[in-house]
Amino acid sequence: MSDLIELRDRMRAFTDERDWAQFHDPKSLLLALVGEVGELAELFQWVPADQAIERAASDPLRRRAAEELADVLAYLVRLADVLDIDLAEVTRAKLADSAQRFPAGDVRGEAPDKAL
Repeated sequence: MSDLIELRDRMRAFTDERDWAQFHDPKSLLLALVGEVGELAELFQWVPADQAIERAASDPLRRRAAEELADVLAYLVRLADVLDIDLAEVTRAKLADSAQRFPAGDVRGEAPDKAL
């Protein structure tokens, strides 16, 4: 069983145990997801780009970023479940498409207008 399927099943069980599915319509889950992405972005808002990796390597930024990333992933997995989308499958397909559109030999070291 893949990690994404396990997370999906655990999110489903968590939701069902609390009778929260009634609140998990796509719009509400999407807004929750956007909110969590905003909280993640806020952590890096004033960190100079050339220092972001170094600063995120230690606490408290590392711990807080991990917490927000977990929230983002949880809402993304739940939204995909509600929409009946297999995230692993569609991500593999998206990566395969991007590999064809952007061959490494043609774009190495360049930032295309729209990478994925």
